[in-house]
Amino acid sequence: MNKPLITCTPDVMGGTPVFAGTRVPVQTLLDFLEGGETIDDFLDGFPTVTREQVVAFLEEAKARMVASAS
Repeated sequence: MNKPLITCTPDVMGGTPVFAGTRVPVQTLLDFLEGGETIDDFLDGFPTVTREQVVAFLEEAKARMVASAS
């Protein structure tokens, strides 16, 4: 079984979706990208998140968007 990518539990950040094993909200990545920052900028600011987690999240988001558009 694969390790979860995103977790939501009431005892971590009040249930906000975070990258698994961290306290970094997924929304923070989206805010960085929306603001014109790079993935490297995000990773520099949040070293507990791995590049693999970010890429996997973006790939999953893309897959869901493409599937919902069909």
